[in-house]
Amino acid sequence: MRKTHPVNALKKLGIGLAFGAATIMSMPTSALACTQIYMGKNLTADGNTYYGRTEDVGTRYLKHYGIEPSHGPGHIYGSDESDFAYTSTKTTYRYSYVRDHPSQWHGRWDAYSEAGINEKGVSCSATLSTSMNDEAKAADPLTKTGISEYVYAGVILGESGTAREGVELIGRLINEQGANANDQLIIADNNETWLFAALSGHQWIAMKLTDDIASLNPNISNLNFKVNLDDTVNCIHSEGIKSLPEEKGFAKYFDDGQFDVAQTYGSPIDKTSVHAWSRYVQGRDYLGAPLTEGTDYEIVQDTSEKPRAKVGAMVNEMQPLFFQPEKSGWNTFELIRAFGNRGENVPGLSANTDGAYCIGTERNGEAHLFQIRNGLNPEIATIQWEMLSRAEFSIAIPLYSALMTEVSPYFSDQTVSFDHCDETDVVNNEEPENSINYVFMDISSLAFENRATLGAGVHAYLDALQNELIEQNKEVDAAMLAETTTEGRTALANKAGKAATENTYKKCKALLQEMRAYQKAGNFEQPFTPSDLNTETKGLKASITYAQDALATDPVTPDQPGTPEQPGKPEQPGTPEQPEQPAKPEQPTTKPEKPGKSDNTTTTVTANKTNTKGGLPTTGDRFDGRMVAVFAIAGVAVISAGGYILYRRNKE
Repeated sequence: MRKTHPVNALKKLGIGLAFGAATIMSMPTSALACTQIYMGKNLTADGNTYYGRTEDVGTRYLKHYGIEPSHGPGHIYGSDESDFAYTSTKTTYRYSYVRDHPSQWHGRWDAYSEAGINEKGVSCSATLSTSMNDEAKAADPLTKTGISEYVYAGVILGESGTAREGVELIGRLINEQGANANDQLIIADNNETWLFAALSGHQWIAMKLTDDIASLNPNISNLNFKVNLDDTVNCIHSEGIKSLPEEKGFAKYFDDGQFDVAQTYGSPIDKTSVHAWSRYVQGRDYLGAPLTEGTDYEIVQDTSEKPRAKVGAMVNEMQPLFFQPEKSGWNTFELIRAFGNRGENVPGLSANTDGAYCIGTERNGEAHLFQIRNGLNPEIATIQWEMLSRAEFSIAIPLYSALMTEVSPYFSDQTVSFDHCDETDVVNNEEPENSINYVFMDISSLAFENRATLGAGVHAYLDALQNELIEQNKEVDAAMLAETTTEGRTALANKAGKAATENTYKKCKALLQEMRAYQKAGNFEQPFTPSDLNTETKGLKASITYAQDALATDPVTPDQPGTPEQPGKPEQPGTPEQPEQPAKPEQPTTKPEKPGKSDNTTTTVTANKTNTKGGLPTTGDRFDGRMVAVFAIAGVAVISAGGYILYRRNKE
C-alpha cells in the first residue's frame, strides 16, 4: 500500500533539506512492501476460504479498528490524497474498518479503511500497491481525480451488497474518474472472492478466484496469470483492456497467442524490487510451493546507497500469481502466522540471520485474515482475524464484523494521542491506558530490538495465546451458528468481540509488563520466559475465559484493567466507560489543500531517519512506503540551496 501524510510532512521538514531538485528525479520507485495472501477452500483443513494482507507502514504506527455507521443518501466519499469524490444515492451500509489516526490527515476521520466487513457480509482488503510499465503509463496515465487506496474500502463496503457489486462499482468509478494509483485488492462475500487490479489510469480487471489455488503477491505487478476475457461470469474488465494496448503498440501475448494482461501493463522483472522478490521466495516456501535457488532465482546484494535490506532475490523468469501448494490442509493458525514469516527456512534469505527484507517485517502496521465459510448466511459467514501491529509479535483477534455495532473500549479509538508512536524508550514510558493497539506496538518494539533474549519466549507465549483464541472461538462460533435472528447474532457478536479483546488485552499487557521488568533488571544470562507460559505443554498456565465470557448468561462489561501486579493473573479492576468519540465531520466536497502537492507525479523514497535519541526506531522510518514521497520546492533559489522540501510519508 502507499500513503501520503501531508500533516506529518509539515512536522518534519528538516529531513529534506539536504536534497536538491535533481535528487527528486533520481529516487527509486520500488519501495512497496505489503503482502497479499489467498488460500482456496479446497486447500484448507476446515474447507474455508482465507485471504488477507499485511499493511506495511513503519516501525511504529497507530491503527484503529472501529465501526462506520450507516448514512443516509447524499453521503460523500472523498480523499485527502486525490481529488476523487463520490456521492451516495442510497442509504449506506454499516461496516468495520481499520483506519489511520486523524492527526495524520488534516484531522479527517476517514483515512484508509483498509480492511473490513459490511452488514451484508461483503469483506474487502485494500490495497496491495503495484505499478505499470512506461508504455502503459504513456498511453493511459493515472488521474488526479482518480480513486485510490485512501477510499477504496469505504466506497466498496459502504455501497456494495455483494462482492460482484463492489467490483462493478469500482470499475465504473475508474471508467468515469480514473485511478490515482496502481493497486490490487480483494473483495469477497459468502459465495465469491474477487481479485481486482487497477492496471492503469482507466484500465482494470477483476477475476473470480477458484477454490483450488493459492496466491501470494508482495507488490509485484506482473506475476503471470491466464484469463478468458470473454468469460463474463468469472472475469469483468474495462472495455479497452485489450484494444488500447493493441492500438498503442504495447500489447504482449503468451506463446500460444493469448493476450497477456500482466506483462502488457505490469513492470518488467528488472524493474521489480529485489526485496519484493525475496518476499515472494519466502512466501512460496512457507506456503508449500518452494522455489529453487540457482534455478528459479538468485540471491543478490543490495548495493544501493540506502538499501532497504542487505540481500534480496531476482527470479530468472516470471513467476505465477496463482499456484497449487504441495501441502494442503492449511489451518487458521498457520495462515495467521504466514504474515509473520521472516524467511527463517530459506537459506540466504532469512531476515533474522541474512539481513533480508521479509513479510513479517518490523514495518507492519497491521495485518488481517478473513475466514469465509462459503454458503453460510452472509451475516456470520466471515470472521475477521485482526492484528493491530506487527504480525510476527501480535495476536489476531476474532471478530464477527458484519454484525458488530459496538467495539471494545480496549481498542483505543481515534481520539487517543498519536504521540506514543514517537516514543523511543518503551521500557520506562508506558503506553496510554487500556490501548491494545499500543500494547502490541510496544511488545513488538521490545521483541524486535532484543530478539536474542526476548524473541523466543515472546513467540512461544503469543503462539499459545493465539491457539487458545482459535480453539475457544470454535465454541463461540457454534453458538453463533445456532442463533437464528439478526438481533441475537448482533448481541453475541458484540459480546464476543469485547470478550476476545479483553482477554487478549489482559494477557498481553501482563506479558509487556514482564518484558519491561526483564529489561530493567538487566540480567540477560537467561532468555526471557513469561511466567504464564507452560514450557512443557507450550500452552498457557492460566487459560483465557473468552468462550465462557462470550456465552455467559449475564452481559459482559469489559473491565478497565490497570497494571496487573502478577502478570498472567491480572487483578479485576473497575468497569470503564466507553470513551465518547467526537462527531465526525461531514466529508468535504473538496479536499483540504495539501502541502507539497503540485502535480500527479509520484516518486517513492527509500530512506531511514537517524535516531538521535538512542533506543528504539521512531516513525521517521516510514519513508519506505507505498504512497510516494512528493517534494514541494519553493522557488529556484530554494532548490539551488538544497530546498525547502516537503515530503509525503509513505505507507505500503
